[in-house]
Amino acid sequence: MPVRDLNADLDLLVDAAREAGAIALRYFKRDVQTWDKGDGAGPVTEADLAVNTMLGAHLRKARPDYGWLSEETPDSTDRLATKRCFIIDPIDGTRAFIDGQDNFAHSLAIAEDGVIIAATVFLPAKNRMYCAHAASDAHVNGAPMRASMQAQVAGATVLTSKPNMQPNHWPGGVPDMPRHFRPSLAYRLCLVAEGRFDAMLAFRPTWEWDIAAGALIAARAGAAVSDGAGAGLRFNVADPRSDGVIVAAPALHAELIARRKGGI
Repeated sequence: MPVRDLNADLDLLVDAAREAGAIALRYFKRDVQTWDKGDGAGPVTEADLAVNTMLGAHLRKARPDYGWLSEETPDSTDRLATKRCFIIDPIDGTRAFIDGQDNFAHSLAIAEDGVIIAATVFLPAKNRMYCAHAASDAHVNGAPMRASMQAQVAGATVLTSKPNMQPNHWPGGVPDMPRHFRPSLAYRLCLVAEGRFDAMLAFRPTWEWDIAAGALIAARAGAAVSDGAGAGLRFNVADPRSDGVIVAAPALHAELIARRKGGI
């Protein structure tokens, strides 16, 4: 895709993310209506649904030939026949949103032939806009950012949940890294892109809408990005889940994958 078209798609995502933020903040820290989606899928609020409705109308009107994959829209195989597809999480970190925490995010991406080509992650309560496209640097609030160059586990920091550091995940030895956490997966990816943490890990099956935008942003900031076993990520596939995700400084990423495979 020509750079001018990438710029246009990214501008579209950024504008939509800002509009999503304005909607979400109208509900934030209020007595928002909430439902449990069941089957372990977690909660959804009227804010999630309002944002999803706006994004569907705004983005699909602008790009009617693009497919659509969103956490809050019933999936359709129609998207698999499209060259490009929106991949959307209206509110990533819904539990944090319900609890009044400010680290929830809107995650918006476009995939072309399985690869993310434009992405934005917006945290409206923090006013932090992360974005990148396939031919650009990664930016936060307009400023370029670079991922860490941490080369080894010693001295590295990681964003992950406690179960991911259990020995069964690490045949080559559990890496001794201080562990931190943020509720939004998209935000965790962007924090690695920003160089504020050296790595993030998730080993459960991971929905595309949680990681699509942040994966491109982290990669364009210089981080290495893979699934939990070290394979490349593909998007807009029939089962929209990856086998986990590892994002880290390149040399650190290689060491983490080696430990996952029992090589250290």
